[in-house]
Amino acid sequence: MKQNRNAGHKPGMPTKAQVLEFLQTTDQIAGKREIAKAFGLKGQEKIALKALLKDMAEEGLIDGKKTAYHRMGGVPKVTVLRVAEIYDGEPYAIPDAWSPDDGAPPPRIRVIEGRKGKGNTKIPALKIGDRVLARTEETGRGWTAHPMKKLPAREDGLIGVVEIDRTGKGWLAPVDKRVRSSSPISDLGGAEEGQLVLAEPAGKSPRSGVKVVEIYGDPLAPKSFSLIAIAKHGIPHVFSDETIAEAERAAKLPLSREHREDLTHLPIVAIDPADARDHDDAIWAEPDGEGGYNALVAIADVSYYVRPGGQLDREARRRGNSVYFPDRVVPMLPEVLSADVCSLKQDQDRAAMACHLRISPDGKVTKWRFTRALVRIAHNIAYEDAQKEIDEGQPREFLQHLWGAWALLAKARAERDPLDLDLPERQVRLDDQGRIAEIAVRERLDAHRVVEDFMIAANVAAAKALEAKTAPVVYRVHETPGREKLVTLRDYMKTFGHTLALGQVITPGLFNRMLKDIGDESEKAQVMEAVLRSQTQAYYGPANAGHFGLALGSYAHFTSPIRRYADLLVHRALVDAYKLEQPKPPAGIPETSGLAERDRADLSKVSDAISKAERRAMEAERDTIDRYVAAWLAGRVGEVFPTRITGVQGFGFFATIVGLGGDGLIPVSTLGSEYFTYDEAGQRLVGKDSGTTYAPGDKLDLRLAEANPLTGALKFELPDQQGKIEPRGNRTPPGPKFQDRQKHMQGKRGRPGNIRHQGRKK
Repeated sequence: MKQNRNAGHKPGMPTKAQVLEFLQTTDQIAGKREIAKAFGLKGQEKIALKALLKDMAEEGLIDGKKTAYHRMGGVPKVTVLRVAEIYDGEPYAIPDAWSPDDGAPPPRIRVIEGRKGKGNTKIPALKIGDRVLARTEETGRGWTAHPMKKLPAREDGLIGVVEIDRTGKGWLAPVDKRVRSSSPISDLGGAEEGQLVLAEPAGKSPRSGVKVVEIYGDPLAPKSFSLIAIAKHGIPHVFSDETIAEAERAAKLPLSREHREDLTHLPIVAIDPADARDHDDAIWAEPDGEGGYNALVAIADVSYYVRPGGQLDREARRRGNSVYFPDRVVPMLPEVLSADVCSLKQDQDRAAMACHLRISPDGKVTKWRFTRALVRIAHNIAYEDAQKEIDEGQPREFLQHLWGAWALLAKARAERDPLDLDLPERQVRLDDQGRIAEIAVRERLDAHRVVEDFMIAANVAAAKALEAKTAPVVYRVHETPGREKLVTLRDYMKTFGHTLALGQVITPGLFNRMLKDIGDESEKAQVMEAVLRSQTQAYYGPANAGHFGLALGSYAHFTSPIRRYADLLVHRALVDAYKLEQPKPPAGIPETSGLAERDRADLSKVSDAISKAERRAMEAERDTIDRYVAAWLAGRVGEVFPTRITGVQGFGFFATIVGLGGDGLIPVSTLGSEYFTYDEAGQRLVGKDSGTTYAPGDKLDLRLAEANPLTGALKFELPDQQGKIEPRGNRTPPGPKFQDRQKHMQGKRGRPGNIRHQGRKK
């Protein structure tokens, strides 16, 4: 039987302190009636209570209304909360309406999931932005909330562009291509036509429209596309003063040669993109005299500076990873660490976690050991510059050794036969004014492969080193494709006359051989798309299920702790397992640089959280690139482009421009008067009369009919179709000023300018 927490109050008129105590400790909604009942008040005492409560409200001691009071600065017992962050898989919320007179920040409320709501129905898992009606409680450890029901989601597209129709009425045009309709604006909040804004529902009914709450400005300004993605996906991008202050204190930690392996004499080099802002990793190799190589992978020792328990660590954990946009990076760590003290810069002493490797003549890594080291990078080299030295035939000795060691690693890689899919990566180059200079497919160099294979070797060594000590490991897991997806792939392969026997062991090499046997490039592209769709999504977890794509039994992420929290956890586990703790730091810095107790006991929560953060970052980066591509193409509507079909559905097919990217829809309604049926097994559209087919991988010329930089959406049509696709919506399209800004985003074709979006290492 539940204990009555309000029992024990002595009858009689309460003091202000007693009322506050009651409001704080009761687990029920507390209005005037409940307070009177708790203190046994009757008759004239109830009238006196009313006056007392009025005085307390005027003094700023309590807030609310006569049916539900709460102490000022507190939270009503039952109220609407909005999930503001997910930390270690647990949602934390703030009151949906918070406007205290003293300007105090909203309380951070831990939401207890797993409870059943009204009607005994289970409330689904919460995500950032979700709203719930919840019962709240303040304890000695802070606020908690128990959801009663999940409220309808706020409509998508609340980030949008203001449009004014002929009548002078404002509309919010969404920047999310999944949202197909605009919302009426009831309160412009000072916003003008063509401005990018943040809006909120103006009332409970959709007919109430939306009100503008923040003005971002020019939607086609260089910063806007990434700002849209940051806001849409809820990516934390502002460090608190407390976090920055802690980072600055950590940056002053001393480096001791006495407690670190001194590797400053080795010519270690960092090979990175030309415009890299941080340098996680550096490599070195030399022949061992026996046909193999001794090698070193030096990784920034972030765990020395970012320790569990502080605000700096909590913020890094919440972000999960850095997010890369063409015009900016949203870093996991403050710049004083990510771009300075932790970054392995040329000719500067740096703290590193060193992975020593012995590579045998057959390319196998036969020995490894991990130390905390002091390194001094001899050279920071761009991929293109390193490749140029090799191609010109007179590379410096350290590059000769790196390529020699890589030749052995590549031999072992070929023997493993990992999944080999040719997946081009779009690269946005901006000029000095932030305008688009060029969008192209990034060139894949041997220099990229050299660094990649060194990183893979170190990642494997880290996983195996922790396994040898039976220590906790955050694995990078890529599971074997599931049977359902393989059956779909098998049925698809039958349409090409190929077989995929499911009775055999499924390996990456099986897919590689299947692709190698296909001579027709168009057919190979179609099969490659199908193989990609059959793969599972990689994730982080404490249970090892191997890495199917890389054909590895044990794999962890160790090589990028500046930008990935998973790697930082692996570093901390190595500190614990191999007793690499450094001397006690100065006051104000957490003592241990190993794993926190909760992570040592259970890594599943944080693994799930950083996996979700990674998916969030990938979606935000992809959305932003789509917007840049659409902006680049906006001035070329009406031109015909060579395209390749990437997907087919019953309502039409999607195609991408060859060599540029950017998926666009071709609605089936624009394919002429012929009736097309959707062949689900063959994933194609088939003309009923002519037999004309449209299938993934097919190449065809299409005319660009629409390019919307704000949503990233493209639409195509067949070259012989006239006027089949009309711009979405029935209102007046944006005026000349808006179109002029759209042209401005394209810049001038020619000199590429600064490279802002590059591929990252494994």
